[in-house]
Order: sequence, then structure tokens, then C-alpha cells
Amino acid sequence: MRFSGKTVVITGAASGIGKAAAELFTRDGATVYAADIDVAAGEALAAASDGAIRFQHCDVTSTEAIRALMDRAGSETGGIDVVFNNAGAGGARAKIHEVEPADWDRTMDLLLRSVAFGIRYAVPHMQGRPGASIVNVSSVAAVGPGYSPTTYAVAKAGVLHLTKMAAADLAQFGIRVNAIQPGFINTDIFTSSLEIPDEQKGMAKGVIAQMSSNAQPVKRGGQPRDIAEACAFLASDAGSFITGASLLVDGGITLGPRYSWDPEEPAIFGALEALEEQAKANAGK
Repeated sequence: MRFSGKTVVITGAASGIGKAAAELFTRDGATVYAADIDVAAGEALAAASDGAIRFQHCDVTSTEAIRALMDRAGSETGGIDVVFNNAGAGGARAKIHEVEPADWDRTMDLLLRSVAFGIRYAVPHMQGRPGASIVNVSSVAAVGPGYSPTTYAVAKAGVLHLTKMAAADLAQFGIRVNAIQPGFINTDIFTSSLEIPDEQKGMAKGVIAQMSSNAQPVKRGGQPRDIAEACAFLASDAGSFITGASLLVDGGITLGPRYSWDPEEPAIFGALEALEEQAKANAGK
């Protein structure tokens, strides 16, 4: 019961990573304020929790909605111990030379601005709480091209730097701030914005899960529980010496090119060595 008596606020809590985190924290004794725009799924989550989860409709692109969420959690329980800034979606998919300003702004509001103001409005309710912790969701997309569309990647890189700045700003209050960089996790984030029928979205989700499991050293698709466990670690006493850091939870996909970890993939250096051996063989003839 790592979080017995603790108050935890989770955005994007009605499905995927957020739902897994809400269930994990409540199993470990916390009272969870689960925020989402999906009212039906959020209310169902709360109803199944025997009172441990309290749902609040919250569109994180609205700073007033974020403030109301944090104020409710703080006033009803006396303070907030953990905030998991998790809400997000794929956002704008166009490349930088094609993206429209409104789509860029909407994606930044959802993925970066929401994190900033999730921190901003939680802090007054976290000061003086022993072990207070904020965990933000970034992405492997923050490390470079190839993992997501441009706007998403830039926003998630911003979350990493925001995490460091916030950790420095909030150290005076004893509030730790860290980030998680998920790899390809088996959620609806990649398919929700596709303009295809729902049944085809399910098929697409399966294809993505299979492709991701083949693209990384760990031979399985990432699951929401993997990220929830990382969040719980960073927020718990076990992570109490960690702040301003980011934890990669990616199955090793960012380790390097495939040939660096797959012995069946020919490496550049292996090809050069083969050429050298061939040259030596030819010289000896």
C-alpha cells in the first residue's frame, strides 16, 4: 500500500495508460481523481472502484478546467500528493512544411501547455506534502525523428525541458518532477485520429502492436501497465532521490540501429570486415 492516504490526480484517465495508472494507484491505497473528456468511460471507471476513484470531466486544453480539477482534489482531501500529467493524443500529422497554424497550436495546447498548467495549478495544493511528486508523459519521439509526426515530437521534447525547469523551480517546496518517455505502447493513441471505421481501427491497432514488437530488443508490445508501473515508481518513496529526470520505458527501441542489437541484421562494420577479408583473399591468389 505505497500510496495509502495519498491523493493522486491523473489526466487522460479513462483509457490506456491513464486508466492503468488509476487502477494501480487505487490498489496501492490512493484516492484518485481521474480526469478525462470521455464522460461515459470515466464514470464507468469510477463506478467500478468502490469509491476510490472520483471522476471529473476535464478538457486539458482549458486552463480553467485544469484549475477546477486541481482545486477540487485539493479541497476535498486536504491536498494533492501526486500528479500524473498523462492526457494526450497524436495531434497534427502534417510535416513542418504543410502544417496549419491552428493544428500546431491545438497540438501544443494538448501536449505541452496542459502539462505546464497541470503543474501550475497543482503546486498550491502540493506544498507541504511529504513526498509530493509530479510525473509528466513525454515520448521517445522527443529524442529525434522517426517515431512520430513533427508537431507531436516537438511538443514532447518541450515536456522534457519543462520537466527539468519545473524540478528546479519546485525544489524549494520539496516537490519532485520527473518524466517518462514511453515507446510504442498498445493504446488507441495512434489510431484514434485515423479516418477509418472503428472495426478497422482495431485491426490497425493490432498491426501497430505487432510491428512495434518486431522493431525493438524486447520482443513484446508495450502495455499501459508498463508505464503505470514506471509512474508509480517515480512517485513513490522508492524514487525519492530522483528529480528532473526522464525514464525511458521503450523496450529498447532507442538503443540504436537494428544491427546494434539484432545478430541477424548485417552491420556496417561487419560488411567492411567482409570486404577486407575478400580483398586479402584476392591478394593471395
